[in-house]
Amino acid sequence: MTRYRCDCGNVLFFENFQCVNCGHLVGYDTELQTMVTVKPGGPLIRCANNLAYGVCNWLVTANSGDKQCFACRFNRTIPDVSNQRNVMLWGRFEAAKRRMLASLLSLKIPLVSKAHDATFGLAFDFVSVFADPNVTTGHFNGVITLNIEEADDTYREINRANLGESSRTILGHLRHEMGHYIWQRWIGWQAPGPLLEASRFSFGDERIDYAGALERYYQQGAAPGWETNYISAYASSHPWEDWAETCAHYLQINDGLDAFENFGCMLSGDNLPPGPNPNDAGLLPPMLPRDAAEDAAFAAWLQRWLAVSSMLNEVSASLGQPLLYPFTISNVVANKLRLIRHVLRSINLSGQSGAA
Repeated sequence: MTRYRCDCGNVLFFENFQCVNCGHLVGYDTELQTMVTVKPGGPLIRCANNLAYGVCNWLVTANSGDKQCFACRFNRTIPDVSNQRNVMLWGRFEAAKRRMLASLLSLKIPLVSKAHDATFGLAFDFVSVFADPNVTTGHFNGVITLNIEEADDTYREINRANLGESSRTILGHLRHEMGHYIWQRWIGWQAPGPLLEASRFSFGDERIDYAGALERYYQQGAAPGWETNYISAYASSHPWEDWAETCAHYLQINDGLDAFENFGCMLSGDNLPPGPNPNDAGLLPPMLPRDAAEDAAFAAWLQRWLAVSSMLNEVSASLGQPLLYPFTISNVVANKLRLIRHVLRSINLSGQSGAA
């Protein structure tokens, strides 16, 4: 995320619906990827989900014929909006979803909705387990099903504690499920090739029994020493979950660094911790071509994040709060992050395009 400005010069933030200085309505223009002022009779209008429910601040081209913005057009199911609590919880999920989608747009990841592409498209189902206790959340064939109760801080914290997770956020959940979609869309659904081989080399063979692996994990937990090979305990449960957790982590780092640097924060050489050794960490699997320049760029990127995350943890501790970044990146995890970076850049360079 970057820092935006209203026409009046006031600072705007990504979640703003209105400028607090001049009072003008504002919103996010996905074409320009920036916050803009909404002008009467102008080329951009507010999303229908803003007008009806107040849950969206993205904009729509007035003459496009679309009523909903790019982000909301991915929604296949929304909760019962006659219940104001549902609207509030759904709105929190929508805010996180927009942040994730904006990040993917900045990475030039082409996304198309199920309404436009029933096979490869993406869709979101927002449901409540209180309304339907039998619903299964997660990703399946391009549909991401989300339990809106996770937007309730108490509900989510109870789940985090029960599952023994160091961190559990709405945005992290969305990034995780998007990681599943990215793997299936651009690796699993493609003809077998180097990317699939590389995925199996780094994350393991995804053909092992998924249900059985998860059952073992929930019964026995992660093996001792999992930190050496995985970004989280849950990542150790199955190669698909390892990919999704690591992909979510890559997006988190990318967004965190983007926000830090776009708000004018800079790191001097004296403040940088030792970075990963390019001979041991940040390497692509051997079936993929080496790129020394990209290896060095990745190492520098990760080194900057290690510095930023250390600073954030110290600030958080100084405020008496839990660590903002309770993770450790081993050499093995660094190699996995390097592969995620390579795959995302390969998608970008493939020239594939899509529309919501």
